[in-house]
Amino acid sequence: MTIHIGAKPGEIAETVLLPGDPYRAKWAAETFLDDPICVNQVRGMLGFTGTWKGNRVTIHGSGMGMPSLSIYANELIRDYGAQTLIRIGSAGAMQERINVRDVVLAMTSTTLSTPSSGMFRELNFAPCADWSLLSAAAAAAEAKGVTTHVGGIYSSDCFYDERPDLNEQMTRHGVLAVEMEAAELYTVAARYNRRALAVLTISDHLLTGAALPSEDRERSFGDMVEIALQAAFA
Repeated sequence: MTIHIGAKPGEIAETVLLPGDPYRAKWAAETFLDDPICVNQVRGMLGFTGTWKGNRVTIHGSGMGMPSLSIYANELIRDYGAQTLIRIGSAGAMQERINVRDVVLAMTSTTLSTPSSGMFRELNFAPCADWSLLSAAAAAAEAKGVTTHVGGIYSSDCFYDERPDLNEQMTRHGVLAVEMEAAELYTVAARYNRRALAVLTISDHLLTGAALPSEDRERSFGDMVEIALQAAFA
């Protein structure tokens, strides 16, 4: 057990999927895993371990924002031996060619700051995905016929952003989408020499105002979970 995770030794798998929402973790575990067992309920942050095609998998909520994710990623790696961590979450598109329901695979993640930025001081560390996961996820998405975009994203440290000038520059420089966790996940994984990837479903569009209807979210998010699972065990 740790301060934030109540799982017993051996109850966390080496492969962990990390949705931000603990109830999305519950839905994903019950939908995609065989015999899922709840292994954590501390602070309402649900975690479940089961199997997918005979492979042990944990699906564990990470909360909203990089500070919250950093807590869970550190403890899952340091105290439970997680080797592969894949964020599954939603994102807002920042390029006109990207549509809601599309999947974005984050090759890199730009950020203003992360909980780890104090370690680097003057260095602008460039957090990036694990190539084996990234390439396997791209292949899995293509096989499923899911429209997918691979490239850089932006991990914001605030949800209610009031910097349209910054968003304009990121769009100009090809940033695909915005979310709030991937940069810190990639940084923590690099620190411990672990594999990490963010697989993101576009739920809304910053430029067009389009948004994924609530009734379509489950099916679209399901594609993302399947891509993540296939990538993890390719």
